[in-house]
Amino acid sequence: MKLVVATPREIVEEVDDIVSVRANDDTGAFGIQPGHADFLTVLPISVVSWRTKTRSGVVVIRGGILTVQGGSRIDIAARGAWREDQLSDLGSSAIAELQREDSDEDVTRKSEHRLHLATMRQIERLLRGARKETTTPRLDAGASPGAGEARS
Repeated sequence: MKLVVATPREIVEEVDDIVSVRANDDTGAFGIQPGHADFLTVLPISVVSWRTKTRSGVVVIRGGILTVQGGSRIDIAARGAWREDQLSDLGSSAIAELQREDSDEDVTRKSEHRLHLATMRQIERLLRGARKETTTPRLDAGASPGAGEARS
C-alpha cells in the first residue's frame, strides 16, 4: 500500500510498501492493512502511525479526511500535519498545542462571522434609509407643471 499525507502547503509524508496504518476518528481507533475496503472518514486532531517491513513512523494530524482507495492507497488530506519517526520525538505537548490552535481558530472564525453579519445589517439599514429619502415629492396644488417656462 501507499500512504500520502498532504496539507494545503506540502506533502508531509509519502511512503510505499505500507504494511499497516493505525488512526483514530470520532468512533475510536482503527487499523488499515493491504486489501482494505474503500473507506472514508474524518480525522480529528490525532496521531496516525504507520509501519512498513523495515521501519515505522507517526504523523500528527490537525484534523482532516482519510480515504482508502482500492485497498492499495491511503490518502490523508489534513489542515496541518507533522511527522516524526517516534511519537516521543514530537514532545508531550504537541497535541495539546494543536488543540489550543484549533480552539483559537474557532474563536477567530466566529468573530469574523459576527463582524460580517453586523456589516451586512448596517448596509441593509443604510439602503432602507436611502429608499425612504428618494420618494417622489408631491406637486403643490397651486403650482402648475411648467410654471415659469416661457411661452412662445
